[in-house]
Amino acid sequence: MKRFSTQDFLHKKTDGQKITVLTAYDFPTARMVDEADINAILVGDSLGNVVLGYETTIPVTLDEVVYHTKAVVRGSNQAMIIADMPFLTYHTGTADALRHAGRLMQEGGAQAVKLEGGQERVEVIKAMVDAGIPVMGHLGLTPQSVHQLGGFKVQGKTESAAKRLLEDALALEEAGVFALVLELIPAVLAKQITDKLKVPTIGIGAGVGCDGQVLVIHDMLGFTSNKTPKFVKKYCNLHDQIGNALKKYKDEVENGQFPGEEHSIVHQNEPDLPKLY
Repeated sequence: MKRFSTQDFLHKKTDGQKITVLTAYDFPTARMVDEADINAILVGDSLGNVVLGYETTIPVTLDEVVYHTKAVVRGSNQAMIIADMPFLTYHTGTADALRHAGRLMQEGGAQAVKLEGGQERVEVIKAMVDAGIPVMGHLGLTPQSVHQLGGFKVQGKTESAAKRLLEDALALEEAGVFALVLELIPAVLAKQITDKLKVPTIGIGAGVGCDGQVLVIHDMLGFTSNKTPKFVKKYCNLHDQIGNALKKYKDEVENGQFPGEEHSIVHQNEPDLPKLY
């Protein structure tokens, strides 16, 4: 089956159809997301928070993203796989950025990469696009700059900040991004940016006016007991469901209820087995 592509992103916007994106970091999760017909899977550097236990995305390495991307690619057939470029893999010059993005595609198997930042990233994005590397942009709250931003805060709340975000978005479109993530900005501003751009916007905490939405899958499935941001909708509560299953397993093993006869290997006409003692 043909994978969702950058052209499909554009056609969805042109046709007024919403784009669905979720994160995934391993083979079984990618398979489930793919079977749900989600358009694209982001192997986000958020894996640092939800899988590896880091406080921020900053410690995530290129090797870690390559490793997880390979697993996600193996678990999917039709979703487009977009790999995040970790902190400092595209900040130190065009040559470094091309080499690191190339690894995500050649070794990881991703069909595109995502990077954070506005007008300061234009030259790097142009070089990537010229080299045949599809690039997704990311504006608003950019987690790799969390210390510079002073925490996980809403961006674009002032007139000057909103103007800057619009200018950044137009610059990234001109540089050649095929789509743009807008994170944690006012819904009205996200809608204005979306209406100005020819390429689709993917919102996370940016309201319904974007061309599509992305969420961290662990958040929307309620996989952890951590407090989730306001913009996250929990579609189920796996943390409690899994916790109850684990407790039941423990009780049944300790009480001798598991394994039962139905879980044991029993032959009706077993030959007499020699005694081993």
